[in-house]
Amino acid sequence: MQTRTKFHGVIPPVSTILHSDGCIDKKGMGNLIDFLINSKVDGLFFLGSGGEFSQMSLEFRKEVAEFATQYVNGRVPVLIGTGSTSTKESISLSLHAKEIGADGIVVINPYYWSLSEENLFQYYAEIAQSVDLPILLYNFPELTGQDLSPEFVLELVEAFPNIIGIKETVQSVGHTKEMILKVKHKKPDFAVFSGYDDHLLNTLSLGGDGAIPATANFAPELSIGIYQAFKQENYGKAIELHRKLAQLTLLYKLDSPLVSIVKEAVSIRGIEVSTEVLAPAHSLSDEKKEQVKSMLNQIVDKSCIL
Repeated sequence: MQTRTKFHGVIPPVSTILHSDGCIDKKGMGNLIDFLINSKVDGLFFLGSGGEFSQMSLEFRKEVAEFATQYVNGRVPVLIGTGSTSTKESISLSLHAKEIGADGIVVINPYYWSLSEENLFQYYAEIAQSVDLPILLYNFPELTGQDLSPEFVLELVEAFPNIIGIKETVQSVGHTKEMILKVKHKKPDFAVFSGYDDHLLNTLSLGGDGAIPATANFAPELSIGIYQAFKQENYGKAIELHRKLAQLTLLYKLDSPLVSIVKEAVSIRGIEVSTEVLAPAHSLSDEKKEQVKSMLNQIVDKSCIL
């Protein structure tokens, strides 16, 4: 198997920038990727929830993954989301990620059906055995309807050495604590990332490795600042930035899914992108756009706001 890749720090779940016809806006996507790399992110995650993978065909997911990986061109590590309700489809996407040169894959558990633990284990086992890439599990029980428990994750990690981390999109700090104490205690290289933006600091303080936060698309300096300040033991600075980031996450209450909010904030931030989204999501109303701009003005450096 491939040597482990150590993922850490702030890895934004990159928005997929689209034209009005639903095709990739390659210029806009490139603008966002360049902005994030120039902001000193530690990697980029394409085709996560914020990348609208669940609204895409298999072929379109592969097209986005290929463009993004080629455009990044090795400047930072690239993770591709390859989870699916179908094991066969997830394996196809995972093999494609390997073929195009991605550094790892992120695999959410199947949604819609609630699986027996045996079937869920087999889903991950078949993917792990099929592709020679580092795998991050993606735990988002609010959307999948099924939690990946620390005990279950440890069983997977002990069986498959290419399962090297997890994105914990869970509200419970206790869940993340147990993931770190139970899994990292036995497998110190296992990486635990916060999926929720404002859980970055507590994840780091518990011994975790970073975050995969949607706000990093448009305010990467907050998450990156928290991570760097924590590593430098400048805890006062980390707490100050954490409070700002916690305020910023109130943006998510404006609309659901959050993809339209994130793209609008990216545009307001001054990055030239289209704010088109895939239905059933829709672009924000003018009133909500003004609310996004107002909130960004209160928290982010005003010189960066259009």
